[in-house]
Amino acid sequence: MRPRAAFLRVFCGFAGLFLSLHVGAAESDPCRSVTFEGNGYTECEADLRQDVIQLFWKNGDGRSYGFLQALPQRIDEHSGPLLFATNAGMFDPNYKPVGLYIENGRELVHVNTRSGPGNFHLKPNGVFFVAGDSLGVLETGAYLKQHLRPDPATQSGPMLVINGRLHPRFIRYGASRKRRGGVGARDSHTVVFAVSNGEVSFQEFGRLFRDELKCRNALFLDGGSVPSLYVPSMKTGVNFLRIGPMIGAFARAGETPVP
Repeated sequence: MRPRAAFLRVFCGFAGLFLSLHVGAAESDPCRSVTFEGNGYTECEADLRQDVIQLFWKNGDGRSYGFLQALPQRIDEHSGPLLFATNAGMFDPNYKPVGLYIENGRELVHVNTRSGPGNFHLKPNGVFFVAGDSLGVLETGAYLKQHLRPDPATQSGPMLVINGRLHPRFIRYGASRKRRGGVGARDSHTVVFAVSNGEVSFQEFGRLFRDELKCRNALFLDGGSVPSLYVPSMKTGVNFLRIGPMIGAFARAGETPVP
């Protein structure tokens, strides 16, 4: 094992343990620790009835934010605080999103339906989107047929759960175990993000969303060394390696939490 790889493995182990010990310390926290099939995860939820979901890629200077802790703590002076943030899908060496990317109603990267190597092209891949007062996760082909006009939207891959079924090609990839991050839609207004504290297979991660988090559709966002999750209220979860697109959940100012 290379020294850098060894450092990342040790760092990720401590980071996952640290995050799992701190998340869920208070009932009002947006994130909690989950143990499923012997694996530990950190799960965060947002509800469009009381929260705002927004994507971030480049700051006002035209450079990628790079680090979750660099994101604004509020959308504007009238919004509530940032609840949590995570990476929003795969990106190239220049930190540009690999697939569809819509931010503030503007399509900055077109949908990607090409074939190729890697997880993104382990089809079907999919899109997470917010359109008006509803949200969803759809397989890319199904998303295109809907002719939606979302804000925001991000494409990644592969799909983890498709209409209640695990991705059909996961059996062939059962031996691959890595730290993983993903997103699922529990209903039309509740989105669930999860990051594994250790290495898990695609099948295990898909079952987490389907069986534990009750999401009929879920999408893999990224994995490898450090799938990132930042929770400002707990001052933990910062990333030390640059990433591309990010997604943040903000409380709506003056909203009463939905029971």
